[in-house]
Amino acid sequence: MTHEQLREKAFRNPDVKAEFEAIGPEFELLRSMIAARQRAGLSQTQVAHRMGTRPPAIARLESPGSQHSPSVRTLSRYAEAVGCRLEVRLVPESTRKGNTQ
Repeated sequence: MTHEQLREKAFRNPDVKAEFEAIGPEFELLRSMIAARQRAGLSQTQVAHRMGTRPPAIARLESPGSQHSPSVRTLSRYAEAVGCRLEVRLVPESTRKGNTQ
């Protein structure tokens, strides 16, 4: 079974699909953080040095399901360390894909 087939089968279960959608924004943020670090050509150790912290803190920050929820200040410092700026936005539900309300 391919990954796509497994995913399709799992998503037939409404509970699995709902849970996946609930964590989607977290994974999107993590992917964008890692991509920004890689674009900057930096290792986790280098980002940690720029932020004045230790590499394990960056590893936790970039890990899905971490018990630690970073503050906006921490995310802003991370963004600055990788040559970005942080934007936090609230998007009305009516503009999400598939929502016709």
